[in-house]
Amino acid sequence: MKEKQGEHPFGDAGQLIAFGLFAIVWIADSIFLNFSTGLTGYVPSYVRTIIAIVIFAVSLYLLAASHKVVAGENRPAKVISSGVFKYIRHPLYMSAILFYTGLIALTLSMISFALWIGIFIFYNYIAGYEEKLMEIKFGEEYLSYKQKTGKWLPRI
Repeated sequence: MKEKQGEHPFGDAGQLIAFGLFAIVWIADSIFLNFSTGLTGYVPSYVRTIIAIVIFAVSLYLLAASHKVVAGENRPAKVISSGVFKYIRHPLYMSAILFYTGLIALTLSMISFALWIGIFIFYNYIAGYEEKLMEIKFGEEYLSYKQKTGKWLPRI
């Protein structure tokens, strides 16, 4: 298997582990144990569902808008700064983070939220690692892109 350039060596495995752990914790707490889902009594299910659907829609948009470029075999050998990459530097990672956020919005599982914080820290770490590689590879072009583009949220 060809190693992907510009990615953390543990990035893919770490993401799979994070997803598996999150799925186990979220399902256990949200469906079976209801240990930390007490806030659901204060926020109606239709409100939580609408919020989750909006979050899932944004997550799906980010995934679709960025996946072709990042997953393609013919990645351009330049800084990608068009499409969704014009607004945020890590749309695929943000898509995953939003997916977790949408699940949390559905059940307000505080244990899942605590795990989400750890998952966000992991994504931030691998994104930072990959940005250092991009700075080495593309130099001033990437540094200029970083100044114009938000890491997780669009710059105003």
